[in-house]
Amino acid sequence: MIGKLIGALVGAEVERKRQQSGLKGAIIGAMAVGVMRRMGPIGLVLGGAYVAKKAFDRNKETAAA
Repeated sequence: MIGKLIGALVGAEVERKRQQSGLKGAIIGAMAVGVMRRMGPIGLVLGGAYVAKKAFDRNKETAAA
């Protein structure tokens, strides 16, 4: 279940960069879940770290502006 949440967040980050919401983010998020499952716990950590870094950078950018 945590993997699905991280996959959804990865897909949302991809779509946020494109300034759109749509199918591409959902597909990339679903692929990310498959890759993370095959990588095991390391995949979950890497996916979570990617989302956390993007959120941290966005928060820092908002605070600076």
